[in-house]
Amino acid sequence: MPYVEIPGARVPIRMWTDPATVEDVALRQLQNVATLPWIKGLAVMPDVHYGKGATVGSVIAMRDAVCPAAVGVDIGCGMSAVKTSLTANDLPGDLSRLRTRIEQAIPVGRGMHDDPVEPGGFHGLATSGWDEFWGRFDGVADAVRFRQERAVRQMGTLGGGNHFIEVCTDTAGAVWLMLHSGSRNIGKELAEHHIGVAQKLPHNQGLVDRDLAVFVADTPQMAAYRNDLFWAQEYAKYNRTLMMALLKDVIRKEFKKAKPSFEPEISCHHNYVAQERYEGMDLLVTRKGAIRAGSGEFGIIPGSMGTGSYIVRGLGNDDSFNSASHGAGRRMSRNAAKRRYTARDLEEQTRGVECRKDSGVVDEIPGAYKSIDQVIEQQRDLVEVVARLKQVVCVKG
Repeated sequence: MPYVEIPGARVPIRMWTDPATVEDVALRQLQNVATLPWIKGLAVMPDVHYGKGATVGSVIAMRDAVCPAAVGVDIGCGMSAVKTSLTANDLPGDLSRLRTRIEQAIPVGRGMHDDPVEPGGFHGLATSGWDEFWGRFDGVADAVRFRQERAVRQMGTLGGGNHFIEVCTDTAGAVWLMLHSGSRNIGKELAEHHIGVAQKLPHNQGLVDRDLAVFVADTPQMAAYRNDLFWAQEYAKYNRTLMMALLKDVIRKEFKKAKPSFEPEISCHHNYVAQERYEGMDLLVTRKGAIRAGSGEFGIIPGSMGTGSYIVRGLGNDDSFNSASHGAGRRMSRNAAKRRYTARDLEEQTRGVECRKDSGVVDEIPGAYKSIDQVIEQQRDLVEVVARLKQVVCVKG
C-alpha cells in the first residue's frame, strides 16, 4: 500500500498502515516526535505499536541530533538467517532432541557462557577486528566499565523476551536457521546511562516528553553517546554471529550423515542509528523496530512463534528512508497477553512447532501479535518477498 500522510507539528507523518488501527498512545508518541526541533522526517512501519519514548516501528530522521530513548535499550537488536543444504526430509519426526541440543549450546534468558566464546574456534569465522573491538571497551562510559566480565561471557547468548532461535523450512522445503537478539545487558546499561544524561541537559527541559531527550552535534555528550552506541551495535552483531556459529555446530553434529553446508549469512539490525543522506542533507536515521531496505539489500521480517517469517529484498524507497518493518509488531502488551491467554492457548496456537508451551512465555503467544502476512502486504512498495519461512523449532529464553 502507498503510505498515508497525517499532519505533524514540524514534519508530516508517513504511515504504511491505516492510522485508525494504531493505538491512541502510539499516535500521541508519533505526534510528540514530530514536535522535535531537529526532526527532518518520520516514517511509520505497519508493525507500529507503543514503546518507551518513541513507538516501535518508527524511522526518525534528524539533523545534528539523536534521541537515545528512540533507539531503545536493546541497542543493535536484530536478526540473522542462513539457508542450509538440508531439506525438510532430513529432519526427524521428533524435534525435541534438536531443541535440547540448541539450548545446551546457547545460553538463554539471563544465562551466560561459563567460559568466553571467541570466534577463532569456529569453522572459517573471520576474527579480524575482534581484539580491536574489545580494546575499545576501555573507552565506553565509566558507569558500565565494571560489567566487562559479564559482557564477555554474555557474548554468544540469546537473552529473553521476544528473542529467539529457530529452525525453519521454506515453501520449497529448504531448512533455514534464524535468530533474533541484540547487545544483551551491556547494551541495556549503556542505553539507560545515556538516556539519564540526556534528560538532564538544558536544551531538553522544554520537550513535550522527557523520554524524547536528545544529544546534539558538537557536544561531548553526543560524542560519548555515539562512541558507546556504535560499540554496542557492533557487540550485537558479533553476538548474533557467534550464536549462528554455535547453532551451525549443533546442526553439523546432529546431521552428520547429511554433511550440511550453509549459504552466506543475512544479518540486519532493527534498533540502531545510521548516518545517511537524503535531500542533500546528512541525517542521523534512527530505526526503532525497523530494518534498512535499500535497493537490493536483504532483510528479515519475522512473525511470532508459530506463524512464520519472511526473507525480503529492499526496494529502496526514499519516502520511508529506505526502511521496512522489523516484524509483525505487538497488538497487545505483554501484561494484556498474560491476562487474556493461558498455556493451553499457547499450546494450541503453536501446534506443530517444537517450543516452550508453558506460562512463562504466554506473553509471546501468536495471538498477541499482528498478522505477519498483512504486515508484509502493507509494505509491498518497500520490500519484495524472497522466501517465506515456517518455524519447526523455536527456542526462547
